[in-house]
Amino acid sequence: MRKLPRTSSALVLAVLFVLFNSHAVTGQEQHRPEEQHAPEANKPEGQQPVPPERTSVTKHDLVLDGRTLHYTATAGTLLIRDGEDEHPYGSMFYVAYTLDGADPNTRPVTFLYNGGPGSSTIWLHMGSVGPVRVVTNSPNATGPAPYQVVPNQNCLLDKSDLVFIDAPLTGFSRVVGKGTPKDFTGVDQDLKAFDKFITRWVTVNQRWNSPKYLFGESYGTTRSAGLSDLLQNDGLPLNGVILLSSILNYYVMAPGLDIDYIGNLPSYAAIAWYHNKLQNKPADLRAFLKEVRAFARGEYADALEQGDQLPPDRFNAVAEKVAQYTGLSAQYVREANLRVNASRFRKELLRDEGDILGRYDARFEGTDVDNAGEYPGYDPSDTGISGAFTAAFHNYLERELKYETTDTYRPMTEVIREWDWHHRPPGGMRGFGGLQQMPYVAGDLADAMRKDPKMKVFSANGYFDLATPFFLTEMDLSHMMLAPGLQKNVEFGYYPAGHMVYLNVDALKELKHDLVGFYDETEH
Repeated sequence: MRKLPRTSSALVLAVLFVLFNSHAVTGQEQHRPEEQHAPEANKPEGQQPVPPERTSVTKHDLVLDGRTLHYTATAGTLLIRDGEDEHPYGSMFYVAYTLDGADPNTRPVTFLYNGGPGSSTIWLHMGSVGPVRVVTNSPNATGPAPYQVVPNQNCLLDKSDLVFIDAPLTGFSRVVGKGTPKDFTGVDQDLKAFDKFITRWVTVNQRWNSPKYLFGESYGTTRSAGLSDLLQNDGLPLNGVILLSSILNYYVMAPGLDIDYIGNLPSYAAIAWYHNKLQNKPADLRAFLKEVRAFARGEYADALEQGDQLPPDRFNAVAEKVAQYTGLSAQYVREANLRVNASRFRKELLRDEGDILGRYDARFEGTDVDNAGEYPGYDPSDTGISGAFTAAFHNYLERELKYETTDTYRPMTEVIREWDWHHRPPGGMRGFGGLQQMPYVAGDLADAMRKDPKMKVFSANGYFDLATPFFLTEMDLSHMMLAPGLQKNVEFGYYPAGHMVYLNVDALKELKHDLVGFYDETEH
């Protein structure tokens, strides 16, 4: 899976998660080794080899809104160094797209990455705002090859240079030298690696004076929130942070808490609306969800808080209202003690039709081994697109970016099994200071916003996302204890899609429009 889910189980986290037609290469590749190191035969005992930094540089064109953009694609690796920057301990793979002829002093640069933890950035790279896009059949399963990669008419290259980064141990990013996997498999270890990579990329490419943005998806939003403060302390303040399908507070996942049920309810309502499971279906989804939010934070939250002390008449009244909003039967809601988790909802809503729902994107449907089970056997929104992205990326990398390697690309890894969830937040955070057992990074983001009052945040959310429900994100971002003057620096966008908003091309078009406005506001 590509992204880390929200879940109310014990603090054991589960892993969330081509043919190229008209995007012509107009120049020649260049391989530029930045550093040379001893060959593997001469490496010290017990160490991994330290490969040279390398790049493949190609020239491309993209016609966007009637304007031809000439740009350079650079696929390569950079070494990151531990301690006093003496010894390389990691090699991180990236693909950068930079507009030809632009002034680096004023040209924005955006660093993008997916989450997991344990996911490469193949999904954002090949599906969202890069120069090309994989064509899928979403919300239906895309099926086997051949796949099509097309010029992306919703690319952000007209507003910013783009650097897609694979997290350590994913993609082509690897441990080198004296490094070990434990140097990367943790909240703060991961932040350190990305901090070092971004600082090095900015230095190598002489972009210290460029406006800078972060664009993270899922666990990538956890990373972005932490990085916003780290980079600022390193002299790299950010103009903006884009959070796509956010998870910023892991304390809500402790057992015995009802916050998940409250936070999930508006998403259940949106999904029931999409699948026509509501009696007297409202015409206006946004107005309907405003009503559901009020119920969730009010009457529903109060009922859950009362627990076993809730009077029977109130229990039944709340069950009826939950059923009204979610498309489930009141009997099922009562049997679940008013608490229906996301997996049960995915199995139950379309049970009468013999279908299950996707977790990342509940627009996706699938069939299960039987129709009597309590939980779905798989996620059709994951299996429906994974093969298309992986195959198309390999074809694009080799044919268009001319990146040649004998190494194996790792779209997903199992590093989450070894993840160190402890996090040490910035100093002075009231209530969440010291070493956290689980990360609360909304506090890091708030700290960065207080230190740089011009930094802005854009939160993009899919209505049909059950991995990172939009209402939980709203609660996280509205409890950062920001001064009134800073609260306006947080903006929200909502789209008729799931976790990977860009799988709905119409939603991607809306997202691009909103992001153009965000960049225009933050270029100062």
